[in-house]
Amino acid sequence: MGLFDLFTAADINKGVEEYRATEGAVLIDVRGADEYRQGHIPGSVGIPLDSIEQVLSAYPKKDTPLFVYCLSGARSGRAVGYLQRAGYTNVKNVGGINGYSGKV
Repeated sequence: MGLFDLFTAADINKGVEEYRATEGAVLIDVRGADEYRQGHIPGSVGIPLDSIEQVLSAYPKKDTPLFVYCLSGARSGRAVGYLQRAGYTNVKNVGGINGYSGKV
């Protein structure tokens, strides 16, 4: 990650494309349960940020490709930081669903 990456919003549409093209990948929505029920990206798994430790037992292989999103990209950024500190080596913040142009 370069310095300018901190100021560039992730393109969730490209992130979802990359998720779909990656074998064994998991798309995680870290918004709250109510937000998830109101609409989410098809194929995503709802694991709220305040329960992010559930990923450790649900996906114990630390090299599992994890693509994480929320509403704007802020909560998913925090989730990615947590997962990286927990030892996950292939985790990516793809941004916020508010920029998603696909079907929910």
